[in-house]
Amino acid sequence: MRRFFPIVLLLPVLTAGAQAETAPLLPPISAPVDFVKVDKTGRTLTLYGAGQPLRTYRDIQLGDAPAGHKRFQGDERTPEGRYVIDYRNPNSRYHLSLHISYPDARDRAHAQARGRSPGGDIFIHGQPNGFPGRMAGDWTDGCIALSNPEIEDMWALVPDGTPIEILP
Repeated sequence: MRRFFPIVLLLPVLTAGAQAETAPLLPPISAPVDFVKVDKTGRTLTLYGAGQPLRTYRDIQLGDAPAGHKRFQGDERTPEGRYVIDYRNPNSRYHLSLHISYPDARDRAHAQARGRSPGGDIFIHGQPNGFPGRMAGDWTDGCIALSNPEIEDMWALVPDGTPIEILP
């Protein structure tokens, strides 16, 4: 019985995290998504169609060093500026992922002038595969993380080629 007792105490903690990932059904949107805006300070990601906000995801998670524009590989910052969601990866280490076209020519030139790499592999993605619930705080290496139900919703709504603007 002693070995079973600690596991029983942990069960509510583990299931609470899993339950946090269960999202209510979201209402349908009224237009195709043609633009994505991220507000790093406000911790929001908003989908737009025909200039109107269609859906906002709150409490987004960013790189470990969220303030400022990504400049170099390993700085753990989330880029700022205008990019494109250019492809998707259903087999990511995280629950689904949408690639952001960072670095652009300016980002590469800035890093190259300083003898550094700008980095890359910046995605909007869900939580780590196999992780129950949602990780706490900012934990990515510069990506934007959503809950798994949110990335599933965004995955279905946002086509490749959609412009994205990431604001400070």
